[in-house]
Amino acid sequence: MLKKCLLILLLLCGLSGCGYNTMQTQDEAANAAWSEVVNQYQRRADLIPNLVNTVKGYASHEKDVLTQVTAARSRVGSIQLDASTATDPQKLKDYAAAQQQLGSALSRLLVVSENYPQLKADGAFRDLQAQLEGTENRIALARKRYIDAIQSYNSTVRTFPGNLTAMVFGLKTRPNFSVENEKAIAAAPAVSFAQPASAGQ
Repeated sequence: MLKKCLLILLLLCGLSGCGYNTMQTQDEAANAAWSEVVNQYQRRADLIPNLVNTVKGYASHEKDVLTQVTAARSRVGSIQLDASTATDPQKLKDYAAAQQQLGSALSRLLVVSENYPQLKADGAFRDLQAQLEGTENRIALARKRYIDAIQSYNSTVRTFPGNLTAMVFGLKTRPNFSVENEKAIAAAPAVSFAQPASAGQ
């Protein structure tokens, strides 16, 4: 009986040093960071109907852009991704793509608004635009924190001796949030200061 108790005690001490608790803590930190990403994306989605309605009042004939924003918001709303399903690489990729489409549609909407001086002067529009810009900054910060949390967790799961513990308990690395056109973003833009050739030459 005493040998059994000593063996259990020895196993418990061994488990405390194997990294399992660290992995669980880091996994929970990644889940919390993901929840904040979703929270900020939801904040952006909540601003969109008011923004669209304000623009519609001044630029109702920009129907295509308004429709694109509304459709992109609807697509984002149809993809439910919580912390438990954020470990699925394909779902994470679909979610990121939908958010990117919404961001692009919003950018087009804000570009269109530049053509309407009365809209740009509208206090409600300026407030919504400022809130949207602030939310985009919060999204970027929340995504960075999530990426950092995933990097920390994945490093623990992949390095020795944590990788042995991860193997025993079936813990795997988590997919990270990436950008759709990562290669295009990584390429440096071509900049030329040469004078363009005139048509007569």
